[in-house]
Amino acid sequence: MGRTLMFMEPSGIDSRQEADSGQEGSKCSNRIDLSHFRLPIFLFFSSFLFSLFSCGEAQEHIARAVNPEDSASVMTSYGVNTLISDSGVIKYRIVTERWDVNTVRQPSRWEFMKGVFFEQFDEQFHVQAYIQADTAWYFDQQRLWKLRGRVTIRNVKGLIYNSEELYWDGIKHEFYSTVFSRVVTPERTMEGTYFRSDEKMEHYMVSNSVGSFMAADMENDEPQPATATDDSTGTEPLRPAPEKHRRY
Repeated sequence: MGRTLMFMEPSGIDSRQEADSGQEGSKCSNRIDLSHFRLPIFLFFSSFLFSLFSCGEAQEHIARAVNPEDSASVMTSYGVNTLISDSGVIKYRIVTERWDVNTVRQPSRWEFMKGVFFEQFDEQFHVQAYIQADTAWYFDQQRLWKLRGRVTIRNVKGLIYNSEELYWDGIKHEFYSTVFSRVVTPERTMEGTYFRSDEKMEHYMVSNSVGSFMAADMENDEPQPATATDDSTGTEPLRPAPEKHRRY
C-alpha cells in the first residue's frame, strides 16, 4: 500500500502540472497581439480628428468688392486720329494718345487721360476752332465733355480762351466754366470766375470779371469838355453845386 501511494502521488502532481500548463496555454492562445494594428488605428483617429476640426473652422472665401476705380475699360485705343459726327454731320476731329471707353462705371464715359486735341468744323467742313486740354472725359449719356488742365480754345476770329476747367454741353451747344477764365480778343482782354459761351465762341459772357479795353472803345463814353458861354464869369460847371439844406 505504501509503495502504491508513493507511486501515485508523483503522477497526480504531474497531471496537475500538465493541467495547469494546459490552462495557461489556452489563456495565451486567447490573447490578441495588437502591436501590428497600432499605426493604422492612430492614423484613422488622427484623420478623423483633423476632419472634425477643419469642418468646424471652415471659412467662406469671398472676393473683395469691386470699386468703380477697379473697373476695366471695354476698349482702349492708342494713337487715335478720328472724325466725330453729330446728327450725320462731321463736327470734330479728335487726336489723342490714348482713348478709353468705360461702360461699367456710372455714368458711362470716354476717358482721355493722356490729353486731347480737337478740330471743330462748320457745315462746309471748314475749321472753325481748335480745342486742347491735358485731360478730358466725355459722358456719352449726357453728351457732356469735361476738359481739365491747361484748357485752350482758339477760333478763326482771333479769340483765345484759357482756363483750368471747362464744360462742353453737346445738348445745349455751349461752353461754361465756374473757375478762373481768361478771354483775349484783338480788341479786349477779359478775366473772370464765370464763363458761358456758344460753341462758336461768338456770343460769350464773363462775370465777376476784370478787364482791359482799347481806348477807342471808350471814346464814345467819355464826357465832352466844357464849352465857354457868353457869361464873362467863366465856364459853366459840369454839374450844379450842391444846395444847402434849409432848416425850418
